[in-house]
Amino acid sequence: MIFMFLQRKEIFQDLAPLLWNSFGTITTLLQEIVAIYPSLSPPTLESASSNHVCNALALLQSVASHSETRIPFLNAHIPLYLYPFLMTTNKTKPYEYLRLTSLGVIGSLVKNDDTEVISFLLQTEIVPLCLRTMENGSELSKTVSTFILQKIILDEVGLHYICATPDRFYCVTQVLGTMVESLVEQPSIRLLRHIIRCYLRFSEDRRYHASIALRDNLPDRLKDGTFDNLICNDPITVHWLQRLLINLYGDVTVGGIQGGFAQ
Repeated sequence: MIFMFLQRKEIFQDLAPLLWNSFGTITTLLQEIVAIYPSLSPPTLESASSNHVCNALALLQSVASHSETRIPFLNAHIPLYLYPFLMTTNKTKPYEYLRLTSLGVIGSLVKNDDTEVISFLLQTEIVPLCLRTMENGSELSKTVSTFILQKIILDEVGLHYICATPDRFYCVTQVLGTMVESLVEQPSIRLLRHIIRCYLRFSEDRRYHASIALRDNLPDRLKDGTFDNLICNDPITVHWLQRLLINLYGDVTVGGIQGGFAQ
């Protein structure tokens, strides 16, 4: 059945309503997911089982991304079924594939900038789970997790949640800072772009005083031109970095590029 729907995914734009409204289909997909929970700890998951569940997750991603099924998907609390995969720390391919595909489902939920989605996710453990992956995942998993965090804090509800307590704010900025340092040895423009956008969002805040707290916590690597060669062909990221530094410190030079360059 899963293979049949995956074939239709490439054909039908409205596959998500079909999946959601077909009797027993979502239940079957969830049964496929729950069936491999015992393989998570101790880690006994094989590639074939991982691939099979990832196919089911790919169909759920269609449901999560569709305007007609997104909210019913949330109301059924289906994202919670994915969280055990995000809690795993095993770095072998079967587990990493599960984490990445699960993050893809969450990423599809947040990409439409829907406050209702953000509010739902903040009632769950999504922020700690994203931070865990940002610390321990592969480059691609870190990138998707940071994108999800970015979307959360771009929403006013999400920004308030992160800035509501000093512990939350410093926990997030500490993980972002650790990733910045890791990018010195293993550069990734995709990951750095999302990190800078998160910092920029904090620097724009006045209501929760995040910008004030950030002045003493922004990594030096973002101030000393370390990544100039990495981002020089990405004008959007250059602009974000310039705006970040201007917001925090005034008119500054970014690795030889004047802070007011991109308007």
